Amino acid sequence: MEQQPVTSFFFHPFLFSSLPILFIAFLIKKWLLNTSTINKHLPPSPPKLPIIGNFHQLGSLPHHPLRSLAQRYGPLMLLHFGSTPTLVASSADAAREIMKTHDIVFSNRRKSIITKRLLYDYKDVSMAPYGEFWRQMKSIFVLQLLSNRRVQSFHFVREEETALLMKKIEESSSSSSALNLSEIITLLTNDVICRAAFGRKYSGGGSGKKFLLLLKDFLALLGSIDVGEFIPWLAWISHVNGLYAKVDRVGKEIDEFLEQVVEERMNVLKTKSNGDERIEDEEDREDFLDILLRIHKENSTIDRDCIKALILDIFSAGTDTTATVLEWAMTELLRHPGVMNKLKNEVREILKGKPDITADDLEEMYYLKAVIKETVRLHPPLTLHGREASEDVRVMGYDIPAGTMVIINAWAIGRDPVSWVEPEEFQPERFLNSSVDFRGQDFELIPFGAGRRGCPGTSFAIATNEFVLANLVHKFNWALPGGARGEHLDMTECPGVTIRRRKPLFAVATPRSC
Repeated sequence: MEQQPVTSFFFHPFLFSSLPILFIAFLIKKWLLNTSTINKHLPPSPPKLPIIGNFHQLGSLPHHPLRSLAQRYGPLMLLHFGSTPTLVASSADAAREIMKTHDIVFSNRRKSIITKRLLYDYKDVSMAPYGEFWRQMKSIFVLQLLSNRRVQSFHFVREEETALLMKKIEESSSSSSALNLSEIITLLTNDVICRAAFGRKYSGGGSGKKFLLLLKDFLALLGSIDVGEFIPWLAWISHVNGLYAKVDRVGKEIDEFLEQVVEERMNVLKTKSNGDERIEDEEDREDFLDILLRIHKENSTIDRDCIKALILDIFSAGTDTTATVLEWAMTELLRHPGVMNKLKNEVREILKGKPDITADDLEEMYYLKAVIKETVRLHPPLTLHGREASEDVRVMGYDIPAGTMVIINAWAIGRDPVSWVEPEEFQPERFLNSSVDFRGQDFELIPFGAGRRGCPGTSFAIATNEFVLANLVHKFNWALPGGARGEHLDMTECPGVTIRRRKPLFAVATPRSC
């Protein structure tokens, strides 16, 4: 059979004859886009480059340049990341309008291929679209997993893991060598979350250690930028550089681990229910997986993928964020010996020689609470909170089109001189006679977000932060290695979903009796 000549796509007769029509259509589309925005009052915008928009101005720590741009263009500004218009809020007033006044309009998060693949097609609470399913997931979190009663029921876990940490520090202090506080704090928070979620720790070897390494990759992927999401014709880059391959691998391996854990627990519960041994009905000893499996049995709409997605939410929101706050709190205390001494005195005076701290003791430690508030003001674990406009809306007098991505710069808001006196200084005293709190009602302090999308795990994280920090200063005196001065401590940040120190924090512990 005679081979037909191959015609180039660009010189196909039909396409060639259609070029004038396509060109006219392009001009009409551009004109329509211009006329659709010509009568709109949009927020001020920095100059942008063709194709990439304002991407070049972000850097590796976006919360810094975004604050600098806001200082020039205002607390509400419009940037463009590729083809995506992005509203950036950098003041308490702007955050209040987005997260309270128009909270329903901004109750969705921007979807992405990465989160879709890693979080079971949005079957979790952090990324699920606003609606009935999301309300069900949020209700499970708030009422079943992370209510105040449930948080207090896990106090025995915090006590046991903190006691192990104190013992480890005491053993190391005998050599007067510097401890890697960043490392041991991370292990502690992982162990607390693992025990709360699964009823056991995974800091040892084998599959548990592999899971924690996978979790680290999981968090890194959640914080990565997929260029194709913003510049669609560059989507091939994520295939070439291996990003999508890594997402698929990490997602598959995490799913295999969680599936095995769920299956084993279901078999245990089935064996107990079929035998003479009664299932323990003491809710205070249920872990999160037990609770989710019980709900799954009662509610068929909560399937196994939902269980695994919610467990991932617990780990992604509870491990790094809790460790980040403790790490920065100890950093600031070591930088400010006067604050450290004041905190030690409060803790030791309240305990009056008692060796152990109770939940009732913590309620009386007002300066401890002030130290943690000041820590999350200066170093919010999540510096940027993301939303998306589901419909056209007017914010602070500006027209915001539907589909606009929204970034609330919590880091900039916590350092805004309009809201704070000497905002760059670490001064816990500012909170002693202040009603400002971080639970989403005071928009000058939103380290954990606010509104419908505020973090439901705040109480669990803060309970761990308070208990561990109080024990660290109660049982030990702390100093920097080699007699270094606090003002010389490196405060460089490391990029990621949570913003931790770039360099690990090392310190020397001396038991209090010494």
